[in-house]
Amino acid sequence: MPIETKERYRWLENLRQSIALVGAAERCVHVGDRESDIYELYCTAQDLGTSFLVRVQTNRLAERPADAVPHDPAHRVFAQLAAAPWAGRHRITVDQDETTCLQVKFAAIRTLPPVGKQKRYSPQVLTYIHALEEDPPPGREPIDWKLVTNLPVGDLSAAVEKLGWYALRWKAEVFHKVMKSGCRAEEARLETAERLAKFLALIAVVSWRIFFVTMSARAKPDAAPDSVLTFAEITALNRIDASRTRPRLQRPTLAAYLLQIAMLGGYLARKHDPPPGNMVVWRGMTRLHDIAFGISIGSSRRCG
Repeated sequence: MPIETKERYRWLENLRQSIALVGAAERCVHVGDRESDIYELYCTAQDLGTSFLVRVQTNRLAERPADAVPHDPAHRVFAQLAAAPWAGRHRITVDQDETTCLQVKFAAIRTLPPVGKQKRYSPQVLTYIHALEEDPPPGREPIDWKLVTNLPVGDLSAAVEKLGWYALRWKAEVFHKVMKSGCRAEEARLETAERLAKFLALIAVVSWRIFFVTMSARAKPDAAPDSVLTFAEITALNRIDASRTRPRLQRPTLAAYLLQIAMLGGYLARKHDPPPGNMVVWRGMTRLHDIAFGISIGSSRRCG
């Protein structure tokens, strides 16, 4: 068996085990990018009774409609999806100050396995969702998503719901980046699955908090700092700011306090810099906690 094929089947077996562990959870859905567009994954999810929502990469074989003529391309998924009528429009926010309108359609298509695997895998009735941007601005590629799922999609609102789920995928990627690059999950050398599970549970909470603090400051910059930060963190930041010749915390807002945390992590805060990201906030929070710990030790010392 070629090395690439071995790696794929090893990946699928790991996926099968992970789906089996969480498949009992209510409404458990595997959301994946185009790298997850694997027919074996769809069959595995169906066998284990769980759900998936994946961006489509491959124009797979489809069961030919009864009225199709010979050599009609309707035996391909994309052709049948293109023939489906548009179900409606949906307006989304691309950036903070940009909105755009998507045309949305969906169709349930009986999808066939790849030619070389039709003896091992059975056809699957899958629902395909297509979202296409109507008038993209110049200089930017139009939004053009084709998604596939085994979840029921009966109307436009259900299709829009699945688009919203997939739109959250990038935030999940950022969350895992904090786990891998910040907490260095991949460098763990634990010998048992029980220890690894406990370690992942711990750093998942840490990564979630870094992500939560960063995104909260973007979503609600004028919120009170204590809505997200702890008393010890706020106290440490106030003492750091009070030691400066020119205090920077002019307004007690969440965005102002997050900026100070990011600067502890190396953020330069120049005029045209983008908002602080999760990694610089992670470094800043690590340093802030060391400072807060030092303050707590100093305040607890007694003389005499």
